[in-house]
Amino acid sequence: MFLVRAGLEAYNSLRVWGRRMKSAQGIRLLSLLLLATAVLAQRNTAGGGTRTGSSSGIGMPGTSNAVIPQNPASAVFISGKVTIDDGSELSEPAAIQTVCHSQHHTVTYTDRRGGFSFQFGDASPSSTADLSDASSSIMTPRSSLQQSRDWQDCEIQAVLAGFSSSSVELSSRMTTLESTDVGRVVLHRLEHVEGSSISVTSILAPPAAKKALEKGREEEKKGKWEQAQLSFEKAVQIYPKYAAAWNDLGRAQVHQNDPAAAKHSFEQSLAADPKYVNPYEGLAGLAFNANQWPEVLDATTKLLALNPVDFPSAYFFQGVSNFHLKNFDAAEKSARQGLRVDDSHQIPKMEYLLGMVLMQKGDYAGATDHMTQYLHLATQPADVAEANKELAEIGRLSAKPDSAAMTDKK
Repeated sequence: MFLVRAGLEAYNSLRVWGRRMKSAQGIRLLSLLLLATAVLAQRNTAGGGTRTGSSSGIGMPGTSNAVIPQNPASAVFISGKVTIDDGSELSEPAAIQTVCHSQHHTVTYTDRRGGFSFQFGDASPSSTADLSDASSSIMTPRSSLQQSRDWQDCEIQAVLAGFSSSSVELSSRMTTLESTDVGRVVLHRLEHVEGSSISVTSILAPPAAKKALEKGREEEKKGKWEQAQLSFEKAVQIYPKYAAAWNDLGRAQVHQNDPAAAKHSFEQSLAADPKYVNPYEGLAGLAFNANQWPEVLDATTKLLALNPVDFPSAYFFQGVSNFHLKNFDAAEKSARQGLRVDDSHQIPKMEYLLGMVLMQKGDYAGATDHMTQYLHLATQPADVAEANKELAEIGRLSAKPDSAAMTDKK
């Protein structure tokens, strides 16, 4: 999840590279990479994962997807607290989502003590989540304007990679008052998931280091990246094994276009805590923007080994890298695994990726099916036009003898 600036730089470099490629496969590959870059540029959250509508990696939490109730005048101020079932400290912000009629929308993030609050019915960004939202149109198949407009079938849950969450039914907690405390939302550690978005080093950090980290995150929310970087640097100076602070420092350095320093910070984060999953996304993003496909594969493979259930974006980037390296069997495997994990279609481009891979493998029926599925999910006119173009190409290739079709793809 990576910063918009880095994504746009990759976009521009890919446009130049694409103009030099004359083959049909080169043009299709450019289209796929640009789509991947767009996803990459908009993954801006902390905490990790997109399995239920959130994401993680480079960027602090942000949202503009608050649910709109049927009667705006009846909007209420909702608060609560997220806790972990074993009593351990919630040292990383968890996303707070509303789930209305099976649609997931991130509305805010917890503070350092696990507390959260938001206005149910406020269509403007939350005051505690004022940066760009990972649940944007390129990541989600539906616009936030198409949400449920009442709370009778709505729940609240928390999202943090490596954990499952209890749900609070709003219909059982809402009152006629202007504010409602929904109580505790409990996180449970997932079995058979070795990695975590909560570093054990955070629990051991001295108070001064924690204070510096929190100050940096507050400055980051306000867009004060230089000040945030100084605060993160102070945190790791006080406590050199502070994995979360090293990771946040890396994000700040990426934002300020210092990839070499960012890579060092992400590596220091992993050295402090090898099972802390967030820095792997940072390393994958740096490698992607530098067109270093083997490095992208290395970072995503390690991330998915630690947590194979919360990061569909990692499967997507892994698949794009394998596509670029012409490892089409591996690309197909990544895309299919990503689709199984992304059961709520938070990354519609996964369908597009699989369609492109199957077209390269000569499975035109499968390619048509997945490209059609992508068309059902796509909302942007440019995405729809691109998918229709590829469907026409699939139809053209499928109408030719096998030998001629394979020649055209090369």
